[in-house]
Amino acid sequence: MNIPTPAFLVDRNIVEQNCVRMRAKAQASGIAFRPHVKTHKTIEIGRMQHGGGMGPITVSTMAEAEFFANAGFVDITYAMPIAPEKLPRAAALAARIERLNILIDSVTALHAVEEFCAAHDDALDVFLKVDCGYHRAGVDPDDPDSARLAIAISKSPAVHFQGLLTHAGHSYNAHDADEIRRIAAEETSSLTRFRALIENEGLAGVVRSIGSTPTTSVVETFTDTDEVRPGNYVFFDAFQSTLGACTFKDVAVSVLATVVGSYPERGEAIIDAGALALSKDTSPDHLDPNFGYGLVCDVSLNPLDARLVALSQEHGKLRMPAPPPVGTHLRIVPNHSCLTAAMYDRYHVLDGDAIVDEWRPVRGW
Repeated sequence: MNIPTPAFLVDRNIVEQNCVRMRAKAQASGIAFRPHVKTHKTIEIGRMQHGGGMGPITVSTMAEAEFFANAGFVDITYAMPIAPEKLPRAAALAARIERLNILIDSVTALHAVEEFCAAHDDALDVFLKVDCGYHRAGVDPDDPDSARLAIAISKSPAVHFQGLLTHAGHSYNAHDADEIRRIAAEETSSLTRFRALIENEGLAGVVRSIGSTPTTSVVETFTDTDEVRPGNYVFFDAFQSTLGACTFKDVAVSVLATVVGSYPERGEAIIDAGALALSKDTSPDHLDPNFGYGLVCDVSLNPLDARLVALSQEHGKLRMPAPPPVGTHLRIVPNHSCLTAAMYDRYHVLDGDAIVDEWRPVRGW
């Protein structure tokens, strides 16, 4: 491949297959499909996720929300607890699309929304974030105070209460597919349990929205939920294939790198892809402490007897029995495709071995 390295490569056909499979599962399950776009951040894949259309999506940044709205996406969930200073920006976007859902998980955040909307004669669509066991953000579904917050949201004139949203991020700490399935059951049951609690207070039928690629990938049918929001599944990565959420052939991305130093006497090589090309995510180290910073392959994506053992800003250090000569191209399957993709201002799109397109993701916040 005659392109400067490091370069982010995307296999278009594998992305398409991944998108078709997840969308079909949601359709067969009879639930709403609101895929996350934070992994790829491109209009091309956003449309692919909906079979060529522009259906509901989930974003992690306001920059993503604005970028996709400008391209014609009109139903967007901003799945990050909103900072009060972002409310003017969110309201401006909400005014020009059909719906922008924002996320809160505290009384303080609700009061901030109420104060803003009172000052601007406005109302915003809101989901309540629920913690299903990840313990990153969200309210405890078994705490009576959480039910009281949900009721307060539903009664607030500043808010159109849309439902309950959770993310089983702890599924990434699982050891196999069976453990992921157990976490998937906890993910859905936490929202159903909480919804039953607030239904007793007159809140019936609120939407239950779930989303994590491991849980949505291993279950055969989505049950006990109303909406799914997977994102990483479009690319997958070395983590997901090691965890058992996908197979290696489902991974759609790699980083093309060049050997710039070869040291046979010490069994090492240096490539021109470091932390700013691959990210410094060492996962899945809970499954294999010696896994390294990505899966090292030849240009045909055949795994090599090599480990990427260290990264500095622009250097990657390989340990291997027979280091290849300077100038050799290698492909590194990243541990975390979301973080790796975010390092690049363009993706080189492959059809087989040929580069056929270039996609440009939105960047920033």
